[in-house]
Amino acid sequence: MYNFLLDSWTTQQLICLPCLILGALCAIFLIVVVMIQPSNSSGISALGGQQETFYGKNKGKTLASKLKKLTVITMAIMSVLMIVFCLVVFHPQWFN
Repeated sequence: MYNFLLDSWTTQQLICLPCLILGALCAIFLIVVVMIQPSNSSGISALGGQQETFYGKNKGKTLASKLKKLTVITMAIMSVLMIVFCLVVFHPQWFN
């Protein structure tokens, strides 16, 4: 029965559906990751010339920097998925 369902689907549907589902999951995950991140507002205190601290020197190893990297990676994956989705939807003749 499973093969019968896949045989009735077109190539366009086989590409669109996973792209749409994975894109929606990426969007939800992206919202959660951005909400978890601490605010990055140094505000007017940056004009005061605060000193560099040990925490600032090891910024690449903190949870905040890992969350920023995760945000960028998730956005890149979501962008690629949505570009593929748009290509399939607006140029179906390429996938026949």
